[in-house]
Amino acid sequence: MRSKSVALALASSIVVGCASLKPIPASTMLRAAPLEGTSLPQGGKWPVVAWWERYQDPTLDKLVETALADNPTLAAAQSRFNSAREAVRVTAAAAGAHVEASAQGSRQRLSDNGLFKPSFLGFNWYNLTDLGLSASYTFDWWGKERASVEAATSEARAAAADRAAAALVLAGAVVDTYFGWQADQARLALSQQRIDALTRVVSIADERQHAELDSPDVSAQANADLAAARGQQAALSGSAQLRVVALAALTGHSVAQLPPLEARPLPSLPAALPDGVGLDLLSRRPDIAASRARVESAQRRRHVAAAQFYPDLSIHALAGLQSIDLGHLLEAGSADPQVGIAIHLPLFDNGERRAQLRIADSGIDAAVAAYNDTVIGAAREVAEDLVAATQAASQRTQQLAQLDAATQLERSAAARVRQGVTDLRAHLGAQSMLLMQRDALVQLDAAALSADSALQRALGGGFDDSPNNNRGLSDAP
Repeated sequence: MRSKSVALALASSIVVGCASLKPIPASTMLRAAPLEGTSLPQGGKWPVVAWWERYQDPTLDKLVETALADNPTLAAAQSRFNSAREAVRVTAAAAGAHVEASAQGSRQRLSDNGLFKPSFLGFNWYNLTDLGLSASYTFDWWGKERASVEAATSEARAAAADRAAAALVLAGAVVDTYFGWQADQARLALSQQRIDALTRVVSIADERQHAELDSPDVSAQANADLAAARGQQAALSGSAQLRVVALAALTGHSVAQLPPLEARPLPSLPAALPDGVGLDLLSRRPDIAASRARVESAQRRRHVAAAQFYPDLSIHALAGLQSIDLGHLLEAGSADPQVGIAIHLPLFDNGERRAQLRIADSGIDAAVAAYNDTVIGAAREVAEDLVAATQAASQRTQQLAQLDAATQLERSAAARVRQGVTDLRAHLGAQSMLLMQRDALVQLDAAALSADSALQRALGGGFDDSPNNNRGLSDAP
C-alpha cells in the first residue's frame, strides 16, 4: 500500500508539472550575415591568428606581441574565463554520486539527575566512537544536472570568445596607432620640404619688395603660406608624439621601454572578401561566437527551470560503526547501517517556479536579440570596411593621376627657370604643389591601410569557433 501511495504521488506530481509547462523554444537557427546583394570584391583569404604579420613589419610584430602579453584588460578577461571554466567543474561535481568518510569520538558524563541514573547504569562517564562511510546519488531523470553543466560550459565558451574579442580590439588599436605614427612621419618629411621651399619664396618676395619690384601683398601672402605650413608641421609633430604615448599605454610600458621606431613606407595590400563570408563569418567572429554561446546557455538555463516542475529522487546509504567501548568498535555487533530514499515532490510554491520559468524565457529572448544584433552589426562592419578600402584604392588611382600632372608642372617650371624665362618662384610654387599632392597620397594610403586593418578585425582576426577547431573545456589547462 505504501509503494502504491508513493507511485501515485509521483505520477500526480509529474502530471501537474507537465500541465504547468510551455514548450521549450526551438533552438536559434544560425543565419548567414546579411551580405547578399552587395557588389563587393570576392576571392580574398580569411585572416590568420597573427593577422598583423601580413604587413611584414618586425617592429609592429613586437609591439602587438608585447601588448597581448602584458595588457591588464586581457588579464581580466583571462580571469573571467578561468572562473567560468572552474564553474563548469563545480557544476559537474555537484551531480552524480558523492562518497564521504567520517570519524568521531567523544567522552561524556551522565547527569546524576538525568533520565538514566548513573547508579542504575553503573557508570558516570562513558566514551562514544563512530566510524562511517556514507554515499548518496541523485538521479538526473529530467536532465536538470546535465543542462546545468552544459549551461556553465556555454558560459565558459562565451568567456573564452570575449577574451579573443578583447585581444582582437587591442591588436587593432596597436596596428592603427603604429601606422598612424608612420603616416605622421611621412607627412612630416614632406612638410619640412614644403617649408624649405616656402622659406625661399618668402626670401625672394622680401627681396623684390625691397627692390620695389612687387607690392607688399605678395610678401604678405608668401609669409601667410609659410606660417600655415609651419602650423601643419606642428600639428603633425604633436600627433606623432601622442601616438607614441598611446603605443606605450597599449603595450603597458613607458615610452622609454618601447622598441626603436623607425619611419618606413606604408604597406599597400589589396582588400577582398573570402568566399562564403556570409555564413562562415558566424564562426569567425569572436563576438558572434560569444553571443551564440550565451543563447545556448540561456536555453540550458530554461531547461533547468523547467525541470524544477518535476520530482527529484535520491538515495543515500551509510555503512557505520558505533560503540561506547573502543575495543568493540570493529566487531560485527557495532554495525549501524542505514539506507534511505528521498523524493522531492513540487506541489505548491505560490508561483515561484512559473516566475523562474518566465525569467528563463526572457533570458532566451534577450540572448537571441543580442545575437541577431551582433550578426547584423558584424555584416555592417565588414561591408563598411571593405567599401572604405576599395574607395581608398579608387581615390588613390585618381590621386596618382594628379601627382603625375603636378610632377610634369614642376619639371616644366624647372625648365623655364633654367632657360631664364621666369624666376625661381615659379619652380618653388610648382614644387610646393607637388609636395601637397604627395601629402594627399600619403593620407589616402593611411586611410586604405586603416580600412584594411579594420577589415581584418571585422573578419574575426583569425578566430575560429567551428566544432573541428575547438578543444573541450575539460581538457583546457
